[in-house]
Amino acid sequence: MILPRDMQVVVLMGGLGTRLSEYTKETPKSLVEVNGKPFFDYELRLLTHYGFKRFLFLVGYRAEMIEEYYGSGEELGISISYCYDGKELLGTGGAIRRAYPYLEDDFLVIYGDSFMDIDYEETLCRYAEGLKEGRPALMTVLENGDRFDKSNVVVKDGEIVLYDKQNTTPEMSYIDYGVCVYRKELFTEFPEGEKFDLAVLQHKLSLAGKLSAHIVTKRFYEIGSPPALKEFGEYARHRFEEKRPAVFLDRDGVLDEIVFNEDIEQMDAPLKVSEFQLFDFAKEAVRLIREKGYYVFIATNQPGAAKGKASLKTLYDINAEMTRQFLADGIEFDMICMCTHFPRLLPYNKEPLLVQSCNCRKPKPGLILRPSDIYAIDYENSWMVGDSLTDVQAGQAAGVRTAFIGDLKCDACKKLCEVAPDVTVKNVLEFAEGLSKVADFAPRRSSTPAS
Repeated sequence: MILPRDMQVVVLMGGLGTRLSEYTKETPKSLVEVNGKPFFDYELRLLTHYGFKRFLFLVGYRAEMIEEYYGSGEELGISISYCYDGKELLGTGGAIRRAYPYLEDDFLVIYGDSFMDIDYEETLCRYAEGLKEGRPALMTVLENGDRFDKSNVVVKDGEIVLYDKQNTTPEMSYIDYGVCVYRKELFTEFPEGEKFDLAVLQHKLSLAGKLSAHIVTKRFYEIGSPPALKEFGEYARHRFEEKRPAVFLDRDGVLDEIVFNEDIEQMDAPLKVSEFQLFDFAKEAVRLIREKGYYVFIATNQPGAAKGKASLKTLYDINAEMTRQFLADGIEFDMICMCTHFPRLLPYNKEPLLVQSCNCRKPKPGLILRPSDIYAIDYENSWMVGDSLTDVQAGQAAGVRTAFIGDLKCDACKKLCEVAPDVTVKNVLEFAEGLSKVADFAPRRSSTPAS
């Protein structure tokens, strides 16, 4: 397991931005203004949200402006160092090779002119798992179907079997997304000063079966042209400036079925992809919530890896399967907020870094508050929907309304009396259908729900 705070981020910022020349005559592309802020501020906001602390900016054109603006990063609570292009541009791969003395053993690479909204913790998890299996690099890929550019990746059974940017084939339905992770040693096979593109290295790694995949689902934004810049400006204004209410959904027992765990002889969250089964009404419920203008976030405790019941990768695989099933009907989640921690060390734990007290494990409010720095959320009119007491407690601690799902028994009623949810509903579809009928929902902190 690798934490973002322990991973160096290398940012490619040396491009000339020729297609954006009306904006980049006096400004490097990463500093082009979007809604009053430099473009890269938005991507940096994502990266610091996930906890990355150490950055290496590979700069060229108007490099002094970038360094003057971002400085050492101290004001942002991060550290930034710089490596400058020489007189000759060496391509993306050559720029990284030039920076070899500044590279850490493992590093994540992104582009300074792209906004890539992914779960970076999952990226590092999948990279760490790939290292164990002899794959020293990872590429994020998006199922593309030639939507944004020509597809250039063949993925089979969740693994990259071919990446070729120059020679595309009908089998290619994925595209490289723009976030990669590498072992530093991979760059020693290229002589210092040689001009080459990262695509050369990635192609070789794919042919050798040494390139792991993180399949992502959200589209990327780039500012390579004026229309693309305008498109991102509209998206950024809507997301970061215009507040919207949100619905935070617990996962198991709300969207999918609880399963019987034979090992502990109890009902439990699914711990295998094959065990994951959506309720018949789940897709319709989420579709209705989104149509009513709400963000939809998943807020789920998943301590299976911390308890030694499953690998961390499996927990991400289950979320990926859920996302895939919803996307098949054109339904997207804004973010999956998952707490993987557990406060006590158990005998079968294989991920000791997950054993900790945290602010994200419900009933604490951290999962609900987590998106607040990367989305403009109207919390006063937002909801937490779940099937347990801890969901209600977490929602109340976060200052949102709460909906309890299920047929309450007397013992549950007594416990919930102290933290009464705003509404009690049969299932998430009933909640979604009633969401637009304000009169159907009791006022905030209403009286004790009926049993």
